[in-house]
Amino acid sequence: MASKKTIKSAFESMMFTWGEPLDAKTAADVFDITKNEAYEYFKELQTEYEQEGRGIVIREVNGAFQFVTREENADYIERLCTPVKAKKLSQSALEVLAIVAYKQPVTKGEIEAIRGIKCDRVMEGLMNKNLVEAVGRSEAVGRPVLYGTTDTFLKNFGFTSIKDLPEIDDIESAINVDVEADAEAAGGEPGCEGQMSIEF
Repeated sequence: MASKKTIKSAFESMMFTWGEPLDAKTAADVFDITKNEAYEYFKELQTEYEQEGRGIVIREVNGAFQFVTREENADYIERLCTPVKAKKLSQSALEVLAIVAYKQPVTKGEIEAIRGIKCDRVMEGLMNKNLVEAVGRSEAVGRPVLYGTTDTFLKNFGFTSIKDLPEIDDIESAINVDVEADAEAAGGEPGCEGQMSIEF
């Protein structure tokens, strides 16, 4: 027969994986012990968790037991689960992301040829946000890395697949027009970075 320590350890694992209150009789059958013995082991565990002030406590529900969070920690859990504020993507990031989305697989050189400026820092930011990823290498000289969008991009922008992207006849013209319009509005040169909030 397994030791009490082993049984109590197993009961903890069983409660964690069971998902709903674990009946003492069900737990007892696993170890071929009586329901009363299992009940006592659960009560001992419950006392130990309470005495140690754990963030997880054991709640009894009609002779069954389950893990729940400590009531005093409710405010902290609510803060954790509250949706985060909208993250911001710069205008430059949105432009590069659009090029990758419509031209993928695409090299960094091709992106820069369309925008007319370097995009190393912007690409690094998009990859850190898991919106863009390397998807292979081009057969061109030097075999530059090819980039494409990720499933995170689809999820965050509400697309099921790349096929759901709005149709654009000429992404190069669309990007250039946006850049020039933004620069004119800002009284600066093309490439000035505005900010746009994106929920993800």
